[in-house]
Amino acid sequence: MTKITEQDSLYRHLEKMSVEELTASINQEDKKVALAIEAALPQINAVIAKIVTQLKEGGRLFYVGAGSGGRLSVLDAIELPTTYGIPKGVVNVILAGGVDHLIEAREEEEDDTEAGWRALQSHQVSAKDFVLGISASGTTPFVLESLKACKEKGIPTGCLVSNPDSPIATFADLPIEVFTGPEFITGSTRMKCGTAQKMIFDMISTTTMVQLGRVEDNKMVNVLLINDKITDRAVKMLMERSGMSNYDEAKALLLETGSVRKALDKLEG
Repeated sequence: MTKITEQDSLYRHLEKMSVEELTASINQEDKKVALAIEAALPQINAVIAKIVTQLKEGGRLFYVGAGSGGRLSVLDAIELPTTYGIPKGVVNVILAGGVDHLIEAREEEEDDTEAGWRALQSHQVSAKDFVLGISASGTTPFVLESLKACKEKGIPTGCLVSNPDSPIATFADLPIEVFTGPEFITGSTRMKCGTAQKMIFDMISTTTMVQLGRVEDNKMVNVLLINDKITDRAVKMLMERSGMSNYDEAKALLLETGSVRKALDKLEG
């Protein structure tokens, strides 16, 4: 396989560049990310469709990753229960080194060939679930061996990789291959690869939640009321959707029911 992600940067002697030259060059490279994702949309759509099917039937989504991609998947998953009101445990992350050590960047753990599958087993992963492996290189042992084990057990899998013909893509039922090219800093896949991963996580989780009925029109009607800002937004949402004109009455109903959707159900029932 060709490791595009390890190819030399298209830019030389960065230490001699001005601030303006550096930021313009990084921006020029970042422009390529959305186009690379556009080329992979059919693969992304296939993964989302499978995730939606699994979750509708009571399954769960597991991100399995290491490094920057794994850490970005934690940021995606951690937001979903609050934003969309889904139960914790519907979307999970198996991170090399453990989610509890997120900020420590324990990169050496990505070479552990058994830890990923052990962690999945601790969650009693089954064929009802979907496992998405994340690896810019497409070769990370932690991810690769997890997908191999899943395949042996008949557990559906996908992957998100940034090199062609990678081992991880070979063992994934539904691969997503997004080729963003050499990084601005040679091999620094936290840059364009990481940007692409973040954008794709947004696509996967947002589209999945819409398909599961967690969004109505363009509103987060199931958002949890965790602070004053979100509560105020939810009150205004409820007033808009219900026709209620009194802010205090709308807020009281919202706090009583716990979400915009539940408040609307009470009004409609």
